[in-house]
Amino acid sequence: MCLCSTTLFMPTCLPFISFFTVPLYIFQYLPFLSIKTISAQNFCSFQSQNKMLRAIILGAPASGKGTISSRIIKHFNLEHIASGDRLRLHIKNNTSLGVEAKKYINEGKLVPDELITKFILNEIKQCNSKSWLLDGFPRTLFQAQTLWKAQKIDVVLNLNVPFDVIIERVKGRLVHLPSGRTYNTGFNEPKIPGRDDITGEPLVQREDDKPEVVKKRLEQYELLTKPVIKFYEALGVLQTFTGKTSDEIWPNIKDYLSKKKLSKEQDALG
Repeated sequence: MCLCSTTLFMPTCLPFISFFTVPLYIFQYLPFLSIKTISAQNFCSFQSQNKMLRAIILGAPASGKGTISSRIIKHFNLEHIASGDRLRLHIKNNTSLGVEAKKYINEGKLVPDELITKFILNEIKQCNSKSWLLDGFPRTLFQAQTLWKAQKIDVVLNLNVPFDVIIERVKGRLVHLPSGRTYNTGFNEPKIPGRDDITGEPLVQREDDKPEVVKKRLEQYELLTKPVIKFYEALGVLQTFTGKTSDEIWPNIKDYLSKKKLSKEQDALG
């Protein structure tokens, strides 16, 4: 039990506060807690919510968003809510959401904002009091506004990689289709040109990795995401990180999130 409702006992989650300072400490939280009873569950839940880091990562296709996301969740122990991966899992498992979403996808339509937003909010709920990183959502202004009403985001990480760099990078990307392993000319090249390192099978360039297709996708991304970026910029939670590679961008994101996380923990402790 964190804080007894009938005695002024020292909360186990706050060992540094002496028994005699507890009454003063409690008064700081009276606007948030019932004056009649201070529930142990509510008190610890309130403190955990304050420590939570709610983050979003935005980035154009092939900007290195996947690489940066994997480093963030590993280094900071965040729950990774990748909208595309989780939606595909629902479709695979034939959940009610998956069945409904699949209807739109099979018809070549986008999953409606209302449906995908409801889905993401439910995924966030499953995280309980664990910090999380949203990847692939929000994509539209409506999604961003609806999410903000339900969850006050702490930071939006915006990856700014020049489009010409992305096009050049993707132009040299080769894929082993059965496994999804990717290689790139200039860096991460296969041991034998045109062959997968593990199986020796041929590598191919995906149709949507061709320069003209990539350019169109980048233009669509910019058009769709610009209002979202402006929305978060106006709220003061947008942080843009510019660079040509993930290795160049990552140290700056790591340093920023370390300070942000420490600030959240200090605020939670009052």
